[in-house]
Parts: sequence; structure tokens; C-alpha cells
Amino acid sequence: MADGKFFAYACMGPKQKFEPFHYEPDPLGPNDVQIKVTHNGLCHTDLHLRDNDWNNGTYPFVAGHEVVGIVEQVGANVTTHKVGDRVAYGWMRDSCRSCLSCIRGEENLCAEGYTGLILNGNKGGFQPRLRAPADFAIKLPEGLDSVAAAPLMCAGITVYSPLRTHITRPGMKVGVVGIGGLGHLALQIARAMGAHVTAFSTSPTKEEEARSMGAQQFVVYDAQAAPGGGHPEVPKSAHVDVLVNCAPVLPPNGDYRNFMSLLNPDGTLVLTGIPPDAVGQVGLLDLIFGQKKLAGSVVGGRMMLKEMFEFCAANNIKPVTVTRPLSQLNEAMDEVETNKVRYRIVLLTDV
Repeated sequence: MADGKFFAYACMGPKQKFEPFHYEPDPLGPNDVQIKVTHNGLCHTDLHLRDNDWNNGTYPFVAGHEVVGIVEQVGANVTTHKVGDRVAYGWMRDSCRSCLSCIRGEENLCAEGYTGLILNGNKGGFQPRLRAPADFAIKLPEGLDSVAAAPLMCAGITVYSPLRTHITRPGMKVGVVGIGGLGHLALQIARAMGAHVTAFSTSPTKEEEARSMGAQQFVVYDAQAAPGGGHPEVPKSAHVDVLVNCAPVLPPNGDYRNFMSLLNPDGTLVLTGIPPDAVGQVGLLDLIFGQKKLAGSVVGGRMMLKEMFEFCAANNIKPVTVTRPLSQLNEAMDEVETNKVRYRIVLLTDV
């Protein structure tokens, strides 16, 4: 801090690099905590917001929504946290607390709209210190180290929540499309939940690794390479009850009919990401006569986050990570943008 100001890395406009930035923080409120940030997972959403891909950018923009740190100050009314606690912040920093969804612990579905950690001018974890409401600081279990915990705050909960919702019986067939930052976690979680897991990937080289993470079946699936732009041939044995699309881009022409065709009757296709051109097509005949479902999923509430951390710690589920210093944030983003990372970068605070 310089003269009471906080240091951060901020992007000053769409598609610009992050640069050193000082700002006057809001006073520590009675219900807030201040944490010393130690780790940040780097998520593709940080790049989307940096580049204003969804037309909701606010600048200066301080990204970072997979944040782990140590509590160093607590507000006067805070009784749930103490100095020295190891906590994490994710996509949300607050909600209305009073609607039915919030009362159920599903703040991600807040009727009034949750407050995003890095939306509407709020400043995320790409800084040495962060102030935010204490109630959204999730305490971390001892069995999970901080490097592993950081990506779980977004990538982990993004796949844990729909799998927890749609896997309703042991032995269900679950497919994961896209074995990357989200998909490699989805494989581990689905297998630990007792599902029969199939990995769908355009990269044959990922088969051995996918099987080591829980996939019992591996299918090379490239819709763009299908003859005449039709459906890739997939054996019936690879059809699934739940298909989670973790790929960061739309299928060719935004056509989800190929994915829907991989579902068994009464199956569910879950979409977890928002590509820049978020318009898709679905075949209504298949949807109706197969009694199939198309579902979305957006992170998870505090209850689901706490459950996910306990589940991952108990089942030794961890992301595959590489670490970089926070001061090399722009270089790390270039690695993510050019798809050179297997599978998540975690930034270590060095400023």
C-alpha cells in the first residue's frame, strides 16, 4: 500500500495488457474481511472480460475470481472468520441474502442478481490484498493445498454443481466434451460420484491422461471433421445419460444437434460456458421425442462450494496446474489464449 492506496494489476481498456495500478479501497466494513492474497487461478473468463467479449466490461478492470488468501483483518461484526484463516473467493462476492434462492444457499440464482467479484467495477484477486464480505469467504479444508484450491473456485464448481444435480443414481453414463481446464476436473468428479465416464475429445493424444483421471471410455470426437458436415460416427455404447459440454467454443455453426444425438432417451445436455457468439441450434424433434433436456449451469452457491471442497479433499480430486508469478500475468494470459496450458495456471503473489 502507498498512502493508504491498494496496488493491483488492471486492464485500462478492451484487449489491453494489465499494468500496475493504485486505487483507494473502500473502508473495511463491519461485515467484511481483508485477506492477503496468496494464489489466483487464471480462468478464460478473465480473458473474456478483459477483451469485453460479452459487452459488459468496466475499466479499469482488476480480474481474478479464483482467489485464495489468508485473513489479516476482520470487520467489527464478523464472528465466522478470524485472522489467520485460509479462505477462498470465487465468482460471487455478495447477494441479496433474502430471496428464496439465497435462503436455500443458491446465491448463484439470486432473484435480485448476485454481486460479482470482478463485475461492475469490483476488484478481484490480481492484487496483494482484497476486501470483500466475510460471508462469501469460503474456509478451506486442511486436506486441500492452496494451489489446488484456487481453480476449484470457478472451474471446479462449474462442473461439480451440474454433476451433483444431474447424477441421480449410481452407474449413470456421463460424458465430458472437451478435456481441458474444466473437463479434466469433470472426469475426476463424475467418476468419484459413481458414474461410468466417457471422455470426448478432438485430441487422440489426451486418451491416456483422460483415462488416468477417471474416463473408462475415450472417443475421438471432431464435429468439424465429420463427412459432409454431418454427425461424427459414435458407437451406441458411448451414448450417455448426462453430457457436460466443457469446450470453450461453440460446435460448428452453433449446432448442438450433434451433442444431443449422443444422449440416451431422457438424457441431459449441460452447457457450462459462454462463447463470445453465444447462439446455438437444437433439434426440437430429438428433444421432444427423446424426452431430452438442455440445461445450463452457473457456478454454485456457498452451500455447494463448501460441499465441493469437502468432496474434493475426501476423494483427492485436484486440478493439474502450473504456477507462474503474478507479476508475469500478461505472459500467463498469452499461454491460456494460445491453448498452451495443461490444464490451469495458478498465479503466486510476488508483489
